[in-house]
Amino acid sequence: MIWPPNRAIAVWLYRRPTDMRKSFDGLSTLAKQVLEEDPLAGALFVFVNRRRTQMRCLYFEGDGYCIWAKRLERGQFRIPFDGVLKARVDLSTLKMIIDGIDLNSIRRFRRHSQSPANEVRLQ
Repeated sequence: MIWPPNRAIAVWLYRRPTDMRKSFDGLSTLAKQVLEEDPLAGALFVFVNRRRTQMRCLYFEGDGYCIWAKRLERGQFRIPFDGVLKARVDLSTLKMIIDGIDLNSIRRFRRHSQSPANEVRLQ
């Protein structure tokens, strides 16, 4: 899989702080046991640390796990830690989070989408 993954991939955002010392096994265990999702199913799992300065994305690519990581030198990822365990987001929302856009400051207009009905907005 080439980063970024294709648009049809499920993206699960873990909305609690994550210890960034976790690697492949630790993050896949979080996906399976805490998020109750199958980490081998091809979904992308997004984790952020308590200070919101580091992000790791875990996904399975047929023969093994891949991790994409980003550490900010300044600023924070605008992800609310509001007690909600997880949120399904689309790739455009993930891209905005990575680019530093505060999702509460944007206005999205309703468009036709073939995305799953259980997709959650981060507001």
